[in-house]
Amino acid sequence: MGSSTSGNCSSVSTTGLQNSGSESDLRQQDLIDERKRKRKQSNRESARRSRMRKQKHMDDLTSQVTHLRKENNQIIAGIAVTTQHYVTIEAENSILRAQLSELNHRLSSLNEIVDFVESSSSAGGFGMETGQGGIMDCGGGGGGGGGFYDGVMNPLNLGFYNQPIMASASTAGDVFNF
Repeated sequence: MGSSTSGNCSSVSTTGLQNSGSESDLRQQDLIDERKRKRKQSNRESARRSRMRKQKHMDDLTSQVTHLRKENNQIIAGIAVTTQHYVTIEAENSILRAQLSELNHRLSSLNEIVDFVESSSSAGGFGMETGQGGIMDCGGGGGGGGGFYDGVMNPLNLGFYNQPIMASASTAGDVFNF
């Protein structure tokens, strides 16, 4: 029996070793499973934080796009207003240039008349003085005016020189009325 007891002891100790080996394997497996579970949970949390950061970044970009579009529309509106003012002022400038040209032409014509009258009066007058009653006197003589010189040669009485300038300009209030 001694041999069976010793055989039984050795089989018990072998089974005890196997049991402690399986417990240790189970503990290791449980530890590995726990680590896997924690790692999965950590990865889920990390992915959730990453999605939240990404969503916040998208929200910030969307807000920035909205702000930039609004600013762009304001700039476009400002350019349109400025362009309209430019067109209005350019039109007024064109009118003023035409008026300047017409006034320069009138001034030149008036200067020619003044030069002619001055040269005529310095050269002897040619009998064109008012009230002389000569051939040039169309007003019936009498010394009170109405002669050729007063009716035709007076630059203030020349009808074609007193024509209004045809170009018109809007008032400064209309042009600069924002």
